[in-house]
Amino acid sequence: MTTRAGTVGAGPRFDRRDRAVIAAAAISMLLVQMDWFALNLMLPVIGRDFDTPSTDLQWLVSGYMLTLGALMITGGRAADLWGRRRVLVTGLVGFAVVSVVCAAAQNTAWLTAGRAVQGCTAALIMPVSVAVVTAYFRDERQGRAVATVLAFSAIGTALGPFVGGALAEHVSWRAVFLLNVPFCMVATLLLLRHVAETRDETAGRAPDLPGVVTLAGGLTGIMIGVDQGERWGWTSPATLGCVALGAALLAVFVRVERRSAQPLLDLALLRNGPFVTVTLAGSLSNVVYCLVAVFSALYLQQARGLSPLDSGLVFLALSVGAGAASYWSGHLAERIRPETLMAGGMLLSGISLFALTWVTDLVVYTAVFAVVGLGVGLAWALTNVATQSYVAPGRLAAASGLVLTSLVLLGAVAVAVASTLLEVISGSATRAASDGAAIETLLRGAAALAVLGAAAMAAVGRRDPERAPGQGPGSGPGAV
Repeated sequence: MTTRAGTVGAGPRFDRRDRAVIAAAAISMLLVQMDWFALNLMLPVIGRDFDTPSTDLQWLVSGYMLTLGALMITGGRAADLWGRRRVLVTGLVGFAVVSVVCAAAQNTAWLTAGRAVQGCTAALIMPVSVAVVTAYFRDERQGRAVATVLAFSAIGTALGPFVGGALAEHVSWRAVFLLNVPFCMVATLLLLRHVAETRDETAGRAPDLPGVVTLAGGLTGIMIGVDQGERWGWTSPATLGCVALGAALLAVFVRVERRSAQPLLDLALLRNGPFVTVTLAGSLSNVVYCLVAVFSALYLQQARGLSPLDSGLVFLALSVGAGAASYWSGHLAERIRPETLMAGGMLLSGISLFALTWVTDLVVYTAVFAVVGLGVGLAWALTNVATQSYVAPGRLAAASGLVLTSLVLLGAVAVAVASTLLEVISGSATRAASDGAAIETLLRGAAALAVLGAAAMAAVGRRDPERAPGQGPGSGPGAV
């Protein structure tokens, strides 16, 4: 595709069409993240409406996470094969329709099934939103454009608890789903009007069905084992069986992909050292973000006694910090290598998170919370910027799907394991959620992980000193 926006040598500013493309992708990412995190604070309200304990509603979150995490690579590759705009529009329309179905749910089975299908449609949105922007901007502005999109994703993540808390107290849980519809409509109209179709022109149109089945099955098995490990017991036959079955299917997936003429996932990506290191470091940063989001929410509500709405207001500081860092990371990446910026962001998040665990004044806590957001936002946003620069243009969406799958899967594993560790540290499963000291100890461990991630990214920079800031996709020495 050749457009005035995408021609190398164009000025550094975005014109009207450029901004429309960025807005379409940004809205798409924001609504998926906001919907995901808004529902967490709605579970008690949904439980009261359906006369069901909120602890029995965990599959409203887990079902969404499972289908989203298991299908993102598939959704990304489908977009590379059949057209990125087409698949993204399909995902948005599907997300809107399923949101209405969820809002009309009359029982928990209806709502749980709707959430699982909604995760499938979200798997067509998250990886493809980034790929649409990456394919459209083929010059030095690409980093800024992608970072802006991911800034809105970070805003949606932290804005979700505030939106969920506000609607839980003043409107209805059904409004969370209905709120998605206008976002989907606006993003769809922008895509249809301003984005030309792009795809992998070297590939056929037939999907790699054996790869789809084995990959989705493998990821689902592992995520079910991780998600239910705390309830079933980490050494129970059910947990170990799910994880073992998932691992076996992933091994079969690798064998299938090696023999496929049109593989779902280019296995060369897994042999690309810089790509793998940046993906793991970004995933580690997302682990820290997930731990902060989940356990700070517990701390504020259970240990400090804040209402869901007040906790959501504090979380806005995290949102502002992460969103600002994500946006400005694109500008900085034109002058400084993304890997170097990621290392700095992870170091900042580690230091500030450690400081957060010693703060008692709520105003100071909120200010430090914003600094934590700056650090994790910088590292998280640049994960896609950095990894896409090691990928050939025909594999943009599939690579984005792999990166996002890693972020979701490792984030889910971390939260599940950390929940068990919190009970061990507290010494009581019933008091763990309100044990402020135990939560602070857990977050100090997360701070240490961030510092380790910073060291790993610094090592990448030392191994690949020639790569220039702002280098385009597929042009780096490790591009595949």
